[in-house]
Order: sequence, then C-alpha cells, then structure tokens
Amino acid sequence: MNYILFDQSSTSHLHSSSTMPTRFGGAVTQDWEPVVLHKSKPKAQDLRDPKAVNRALRSGAPVQTIKKFDAGSNKKTAGPVVNARKLDEGTEPAALDRVPTDVRQTIQKARLEKKLSQAELAKLINEQLKVVQEYENGKAVPNQAVLAKMERVLGVKLRGKSGK
Repeated sequence: MNYILFDQSSTSHLHSSSTMPTRFGGAVTQDWEPVVLHKSKPKAQDLRDPKAVNRALRSGAPVQTIKKFDAGSNKKTAGPVVNARKLDEGTEPAALDRVPTDVRQTIQKARLEKKLSQAELAKLINEQLKVVQEYENGKAVPNQAVLAKMERVLGVKLRGKSGK
C-alpha cells in the first residue's frame, strides 16, 4: 500500500493544475519501537489440568508426575500390632494372650447383675456385639481401651491385679 503525503503547497498545486501530485521523495522510516508481549506463567492449578498435561505430553515437553501415597482415599491406616514386640522376639509365631478366665467371669457376673444382655452392653460401650461375645468366651485379645469402657459401664475392676 502506497501513501502519498501532501504539504500545503502541494494541495494548492493539486487544485490549480490538472497534473497528479508528486510522491514524497524522502526515505520512509518508522519512529516507533517494537513492543514485546510476555505470557504470564501458568498457575499451578492450570498445570495440573489433564488437558494441559496431555498437551505437554504431545508436544514433548517434560512432565513431572508425583504419586502421593494413599492420597484421596478414605481408608483408615492399620495401627501397630498390639504385641509386635512379642512377635518380633519369638522365633516362631507365638500365640497372642487371650482374656484370662477370671476377667471373663467378672465381665459375665457384672453384666448379669446389671441385668444387661450382651447386645445392650455392646451398645453401652459403643462396640459390636461380637466384641462382647469374644471377651466373655475368652477368644478376644485384651484391649485396654475396651476393658476400660467395660469397667466404667459395669462398675468392676478388670485390669490390674487387685479386684474392686
């Protein structure tokens, strides 16, 4: 595209004569500087977007992935084994201690004196019926927290040497 520049003298010349105006004879220069636009850095959230990750993989850009252990799961972590030290010390798998006979009988007597069923006791200590049954049958591995709840509800001493 060609531009024709006129000054005041050439415009008067244009009106007065039938000839075409002359071109500007000087060199055309640009007196402005180039403007460089920089993209802002992408936000961390945008980098995690699956579309952005796929686009980076397709273009061959390096992509770092980090697997977080149990991230987003609702699983409870298993607590330490109750008698882990005893299991580690023994060369063969040792049998875990069960509820002693005197504790089993104390639980049964106290429960019957309070006229509670196993299900009612389980509800009062916020445990499953199966837990109370295992304690009374002597099949349970003693848990101090469960024994403490039973002591509170039944009003008897189940832990330690001395009776109440």
